[in-house]
Amino acid sequence: MTAVDATGKVSVSAAEEIPARERLINLAIDVFLFAFSLLMILPLVFLVSNAFKTPQELLAWPPTIIPAEPTVENFRAVLADTPLARWIFNSLTFAVLSTLSIVATSAISGYVLAKFRFRTLSVIFVIILATAIVPFEVYMIPLYFQAQALGILNSTWGLLLGYLVMSFGIFLIRQNVMHSIPDELLEAARIDGAGEFWIFWAIVLPLLRGALGALAVLAFFQAWTAFAWPMIVTTTRETYTIEVGLALFQTGFTVDLGRLSAASATVLIPSITLFVILRRNFVQSVAATGLKE
Repeated sequence: MTAVDATGKVSVSAAEEIPARERLINLAIDVFLFAFSLLMILPLVFLVSNAFKTPQELLAWPPTIIPAEPTVENFRAVLADTPLARWIFNSLTFAVLSTLSIVATSAISGYVLAKFRFRTLSVIFVIILATAIVPFEVYMIPLYFQAQALGILNSTWGLLLGYLVMSFGIFLIRQNVMHSIPDELLEAARIDGAGEFWIFWAIVLPLLRGALGALAVLAFFQAWTAFAWPMIVTTTRETYTIEVGLALFQTGFTVDLGRLSAASATVLIPSITLFVILRRNFVQSVAATGLKE
């Protein structure tokens, strides 16, 4: 709303000043987030750039983002001197099996904890959440002795022993079941004669596709980037995962930066591909965990 004062000047009311102020604040926030995003992406840009640099350019100062003389020699050296393909295969097998196990156990547990009414379920849910604050290093050694007793050291089953269940995954699915699947829908299915397994398979799982997709991303990243557990479980180069294999490029005194960058850039491809495919499910499902009950 505008008005003309005694001097003939046009004055703008506070109601019109607020939108302009809000636009300025939003613009400042956008600029900050854009700058912060560039800062976060910069290490990845240098990683990919270093993979195509010569040893002389890697040591040059100041560092360059675009290689002056791009070369693929680092990739050739990695493939020739290390079983990189085998390490990637081991990591993919480990990550895929771990993801399937976590998605299955989280879907079943989350559904039961959200829709079934037993006195002990609340206590069980609290215990599950409590396990999330226990560092893996606390029970890593007992878990190692358990794997040794089962005879599954230096194998995929030994790797999976520590990555079969995710407490956050159970929490994530529980929250999504509570807020996206009404009790009336399940009761209607029971009245029509549907069994609990059919309800879970034909009604609950299709409605949880977004949440399960987000959980799959989290579970895959957790297994794909695991280092401490695979390092103590695997003992031969043929059974190493990619994270353990990357550590071999660093010795006590030197780091082969070119080959390490080439191998690391190759490792990024599955992770980025999976996130691009499921990014919308990831954002929507994680946001649903903050809804009030």
